[in-house]
Amino acid sequence: MSSPNFRFKQFTVWHDRCAMKVGTDGVLLGAWCPLNVENSEYKVLDVGTGSGLIALMLAQRITTLGQSLFTIDSIDINAEAVEQAMYNFEQSHWTKNLAAYQSSLQDWHSEKKYDLIVSNPPYFQDSLKNPDAQRATARHTDTLTYKELIIHTAHLLHDDGILALILPIEAKATIMEIAEEQQLIPTHITHVHSKAGKPIKRLLIAFEKKHSNHPAHACHISTFYIEGTNTPRSEEYKKLTEDFYL
Repeated sequence: MSSPNFRFKQFTVWHDRCAMKVGTDGVLLGAWCPLNVENSEYKVLDVGTGSGLIALMLAQRITTLGQSLFTIDSIDINAEAVEQAMYNFEQSHWTKNLAAYQSSLQDWHSEKKYDLIVSNPPYFQDSLKNPDAQRATARHTDTLTYKELIIHTAHLLHDDGILALILPIEAKATIMEIAEEQQLIPTHITHVHSKAGKPIKRLLIAFEKKHSNHPAHACHISTFYIEGTNTPRSEEYKKLTEDFYL
């Protein structure tokens, strides 16, 4: 039986009421996604927050960078996940900066324009569904297609904002095509392998809006291995997550 919580260096995540538990994908995105905290008040949207893991990781990173004025809005369509995220936020150092709401992305209407939008979205499009309805909703794209994800986040993004996602590698072509239609260009792409010699498993990707008034930045492309040759965690994985894991 899995533990009802997962302890990190600066916070604890309770996930016993969430469909999706604390896992490598969420940790990777929370530790990897680019941050640009130059604005006077940094605004973040976490889409499909689940337990609130990524929001808590970002709160820690933003604070470490010296930014105390920030808000992270976290949304999820599952009521129990939202309640659990709220509890995790309340137990953290950043309770005043974090909020959780029950809402789909399609129904999320905000006057804010976000400096960063992050999502570890549902990703199984055609596979057999899990009999657990809550877990199936969290894992399948029926409730949030890739097109809806990109269209709605592009609308909510600040002109200089960043959209950061973790996806199965099979979604790369689809996401790139939809993003181009919405005038979003990739700035960072990391191909994630479980270990050397294994095929690419996940795609970490960040986008920004295309501007006619200044040239696009070159896209940083890299490769990342989760496991080492004879170790469960590679040195680069340890380095990326060293501020979080006990």
